[in-house]
Amino acid sequence: MLDLKFIRDNPEQVRKAIQLKLVELNLNEVLAADEAVRNLKLQTQKLQEERNANAKKTGKASPEERPAIVERGRTIGKELAELEGQQREAEERLQQYLWLVPNLPAPDAPIGESEADNVEVKRWGEPTQFDFTPLDHVQILEKHNWAEFERISKVAGSRSYALRNEMVLLEMALLRFALEKLQGKGFNLMSVPSMAREFALFGTGHFPTGREQVYYLPADDLYLSGTAEVPLNSLHTGEILDESDLPIRYAGYSPCFRREAGSGGRDVRGLIRVHQFYKVEQYILCKNDPEESARWHAQLLATAEEIVQELEMPYHIVECCTGDMGAGKYRMHDIETWLPSENKYRETHSCSSLHDWQARRSNLRYRDAEGKVRFCHTLNNTAIATPRILAPFLENHQQADGTIRLPEKLRPYMGGLDKLG
Repeated sequence: MLDLKFIRDNPEQVRKAIQLKLVELNLNEVLAADEAVRNLKLQTQKLQEERNANAKKTGKASPEERPAIVERGRTIGKELAELEGQQREAEERLQQYLWLVPNLPAPDAPIGESEADNVEVKRWGEPTQFDFTPLDHVQILEKHNWAEFERISKVAGSRSYALRNEMVLLEMALLRFALEKLQGKGFNLMSVPSMAREFALFGTGHFPTGREQVYYLPADDLYLSGTAEVPLNSLHTGEILDESDLPIRYAGYSPCFRREAGSGGRDVRGLIRVHQFYKVEQYILCKNDPEESARWHAQLLATAEEIVQELEMPYHIVECCTGDMGAGKYRMHDIETWLPSENKYRETHSCSSLHDWQARRSNLRYRDAEGKVRFCHTLNNTAIATPRILAPFLENHQQADGTIRLPEKLRPYMGGLDKLG
């Protein structure tokens, strides 16, 4: 959420952000709603001043004057009650608009409308070449009886999966590998719930526009979150931290749930786009300083790169364009890992800086060295997400004899094995 005063003072910048982020929002309506709230507050203030002045007249009024003064007091009270209701409605209308106002993208962020306009900024490794006919990840899983797709879909519906035997251990090993990597870099490990209240999803920016992607539990008025970012971003809601407390670094592990509404027919085969998965998320809460925020963005991205490199998979990094980065992002990079069966890179990690956009929504504040209370900056990035990472992992590491080679860095988490199958 942007500061309301900033919106008033910089309407053209905000209008440009709305255009670049492809947000369906008329800024004139936002400004009109703001003006309506301010006018109602002004009317309320004037009436309150009149009521106070009218009350002071009572003590000095003659018996003949007093009934009219009392009656005017009653009338003012009724008018104030009406204005109070109008003001509540006007403030709620304004708030609904403010939830939709996007963050301003970085001045040098690529301008575009979709992922087709994202810009490659780095490439690591060469696309894997084979001297045999390679299998895709579903064929590999089925060959070794490492997964269930058809049977489990009868139980849990489409886009569900169940892993077997070595794949269960491999999935756990990847998650443990990522967690220990982050712990070694000073992150606090957090195992967090998947369930969250509505305010937490408003805080991250997943609501109000992303409701169709989230599973709702009406009996408990709770939602199943699609990332540990949701609970982590609300842990310090309403607190005033000290600048010395920052930065706060969390490595959040949780089951994640996404409805994938609107993606019918896309990536329905295998492990690419499923409804339930597991993820280790990097999350940073730092002071309100664009330079420090930029440093953390670079470090988060570098850590994700380190993980993919140690898993020995080719990848490239793209900087996401304004139309693909999402409403709240200031800057966003994706790591896309090479998927041999599709002869292209697939997104496996996403690194985002949001400056104080989330912090304003979630009321995340700190007191700086001068004693001023300020909103924090927030950042997040994937460390590992399973089972999606298994698709490029299995395909890139398959060998001619059908076994799956295990990278050296992962072997300690797999009992010292150097291959599976």
